[in-house]
Amino acid sequence: MGVQSERLDAPALREDFPILEREFDGTPLVYLDNAATSQTPERVVESISDYYYRYNANVHRGIHNLSQEASIAYEEAHDTVAEFIGAAGREEVVFTKNTTEAMNTVAYAWGLNELGPGDEVVLTEMEHHASLVTWQQIAKKTGAECRFIPITDDGYLDMNAAADLITDDTRMVSVVHASNTLGTVNPVRELADIAHDHGAYIFVDGAQSAPHMEIDVAELDCDFFAFSAHKVCGPTGIGALYGKEEILEAMEPYLYGGDMILKVTFEDSQWNELPWKFEAGTPNIAQAIGFAEAVEYVEDVGIDRIHRHSTDLAAYAYDRLTEYDDVEVYGPPADDRGPLVAFNVDGVHAHDLSSIVNDYGVAIRAGDHCTQPLHDVLGATASARASFYLYNTESEVDALVEAVNEARQLFA
Repeated sequence: MGVQSERLDAPALREDFPILEREFDGTPLVYLDNAATSQTPERVVESISDYYYRYNANVHRGIHNLSQEASIAYEEAHDTVAEFIGAAGREEVVFTKNTTEAMNTVAYAWGLNELGPGDEVVLTEMEHHASLVTWQQIAKKTGAECRFIPITDDGYLDMNAAADLITDDTRMVSVVHASNTLGTVNPVRELADIAHDHGAYIFVDGAQSAPHMEIDVAELDCDFFAFSAHKVCGPTGIGALYGKEEILEAMEPYLYGGDMILKVTFEDSQWNELPWKFEAGTPNIAQAIGFAEAVEYVEDVGIDRIHRHSTDLAAYAYDRLTEYDDVEVYGPPADDRGPLVAFNVDGVHAHDLSSIVNDYGVAIRAGDHCTQPLHDVLGATASARASFYLYNTESEVDALVEAVNEARQLFA
C-alpha cells in the first residue's frame, strides 16, 4: 500500500520547517513524534518575533498605540481559533496554557461547584491523564464517582457499555476524540447525544484530532472542546478551551486577578465579559498570535489534505510493521485509525527500541504516553509510538521500519 502523495506535497512543505534540515552525525533527522509536539513553520516563528520587535505591550491595559495593536492582535487570535473549530465567536474561546489546563479550568470552575455524592463522571479506558487524573481528583474532592467505558479487543469503545454507563446520575462525559495511543477516533457526536439525553455535559479532548481533522463543535454538539497549539504547528504554552456561551456565562472563574474583573470594591468583585473572565493576568500574547498564525498555516495547507496524508502514512506504517510476526501494533486496523502507530517488539523494551532507532536519526516516543491505565488494559508496561504530520514522507516510514528491524535483529 503506497501513499497518494499527490494530495499533499510534503517535500515542498518541509522547506517551511528549517529544523527538518538537521542531521545527527551525518544522519538526517526523521521526526516522528508529532503526537507529542509538531514542528513550527517559519512564518509562525516570524509572527511571534514580529510582536516582540514591533508592538510588544500588554493587552487591555493602555490607550497607547502599542497596547492598542497588541490588544487587536490578541483579540483577533480568538476570532481565528473560534472560526477554526466552528465556534460562534470569540466569547466561546478561552485561551489556556494547554489542553490540560483547559480540562482543569472546567473541572475546577464547574466540577467543584456542581458535583457531589451520587453524581457520576463517565470517561473512557483510553483517556489521557489530563482527563482521567483531573476528573478522578475532582471526584475525590466532591464525593462523585468516575466510571469508565471499556474498549474492545480491537481498540474501539464499547458503545453498548457506554449506553449502560451513562445514566441520569451522569453529570459529565469526558472523552478523548482521538486516542494518542491506539489511534482510535471516537464517535463523540453519538456520545454527546447519549449524554444530553440524560442531562449531562460532554467534554471532548481534541488534542490529537484538531491538528488532523476538520472540527465543527456545533456539529459535534459538544459542550466543551480543548486542544493545544503546539500540536497544530504552533508554539508551546498556549491552548484553547471552547465552551458553549451559556455554560461559560453560568460558570464561576477559578483564577482571579487582573483583567478578568469588571469592577472591584473592598467588599466584592464583578467578573469581566467572556472570554476574558477566564483569562486572569497578563496572557500569553505572543503565543496567541503565533497560535492564530499556525491555524491559518494549517488551513492554507488544507486540513482535509493533512488528514488524508497523515492517516495514509499511519496505514502504511501499520502494514510495514505488521509484516513482522514479533511486532504488535495496538488499536484499530490500518484503514481506520488516526495518524499514529503505537507498537511493541517482542523481547525489546520500548525505551531500548526508541534509543536504537534514535541512533538511526529516527525520533519516536517511548513510554506510556500519559495513558498508564490503558497500557494496563493492553497488558503492556510501555509502547513505542510513531506519529505523522503534514511534512512526513513515505521514505521516513521506511527509515523507521529499517531501524526497528535493526533493533529486532540486535535483540534476537
